[in-house]
Amino acid sequence: MIPQVVDVIHLRDYVLFVRFQDGVEGAVDLKNELWGPIFEPLRDVGQFRKVRVHPDIHTVVWENGADFAPEFLYEEVLHPGTRPESQK
Repeated sequence: MIPQVVDVIHLRDYVLFVRFQDGVEGAVDLKNELWGPIFEPLRDVGQFRKVRVHPDIHTVVWENGADFAPEFLYEEVLHPGTRPESQK
């Protein structure tokens, strides 16, 4: 089953608090993920803090169309910073 984000709160800088439908919740630091044309505008913390949960795709999204896969966020909550360097 694909995890579904049910709530998101901007905590500080590039850190979000994310809650999933199964009760898993925690902080995710996305600072090192904000590269490429769609994510670079989110380096402006004023834009980054405008995050919300999309009601249809059940993940975090921003006004410019940027989003992160809920599976990625779920893994980051459960195992922060454990992705192999080749996947970062």
